[in-house]
Amino acid sequence: MLVLLIGTISSFDKTSGGEVAVVRNGGMFDNNRIRQVIDPASGLTYTGMWSHVHKYPAQQRFYTITSNNGSGDRPGVDVVHTPTSDGVDVGIEGTLYFTLNVDHGVLRTFDDKYGTRKFRGLDGSARFAWEGDDGWSGFLDQVVRPVIDNDLREQINSFRCAELVSSCVLVQNGGSQQKVNANGQSNNGNIAKVQQAINSSLSADLTQTLGGDFITGIHFNLVRITLPDKVQNAVNDAQAAFAQVTQAQAKVQQAKADALANREREHGYRDCPACAQIDTLKAIPPNVTTFAPGGNFAITK
Repeated sequence: MLVLLIGTISSFDKTSGGEVAVVRNGGMFDNNRIRQVIDPASGLTYTGMWSHVHKYPAQQRFYTITSNNGSGDRPGVDVVHTPTSDGVDVGIEGTLYFTLNVDHGVLRTFDDKYGTRKFRGLDGSARFAWEGDDGWSGFLDQVVRPVIDNDLREQINSFRCAELVSSCVLVQNGGSQQKVNANGQSNNGNIAKVQQAINSSLSADLTQTLGGDFITGIHFNLVRITLPDKVQNAVNDAQAAFAQVTQAQAKVQQAKADALANREREHGYRDCPACAQIDTLKAIPPNVTTFAPGGNFAITK
């Protein structure tokens, strides 16, 4: 009687606004087939005695790859490293936005494929994809992340380093600050092309890899492309050197301007000797009370 009561009480369930549920039979004499799908934000629903309820996220989710410690889906620093077409190993950071397809037929197939086996998380524990955020993260990391990494490598490998990071030209043959400035706008266009290509390929690749159209609303936002530390240090040194050259050139131009002004001033004083005397008096510091340049001439304030 007690067992029957417990079974009856546990045979009801409901979903919140952000989750969808797949219900599988689980009684002692029952099969383990899918019994029903419960839509998001449902009321209390009868699921059958001893059934298993697999709850998945129904709203938009995201997967973040970032060098900001603790801000991504993987602990610590997480960056995808991949070479450009000219062999520079750049770091890629970005965020994938997506939604699980909650069509009942598609969701039943998804649960058959991925809801009946466990995925090992970054903490070493194996969980089902429907076992909370940790289980879902384990599924994403083992199944979805490799597809993201592969697509990023394919797209980045079709561009040279300087086409993605303008400052990369500083440490390559014939590099100059002018080329960096010229490449800046084209870099933005190339990054947009990479992002667009990734969005196009990711949808098809995920469908093929997962074996169905389980992930929808896919959009990858390419946040940043970084250079290796040694290359970035070389870029910083090159930029500092260009800054010193620019500063020296500015000093030369200033010196030429000063010399020209002095020549013009001298010509003016020759035509107007009194003007020279007036400028001399104006140049006397305010704390000087007596000015005696010599020649039996002195001025006292």
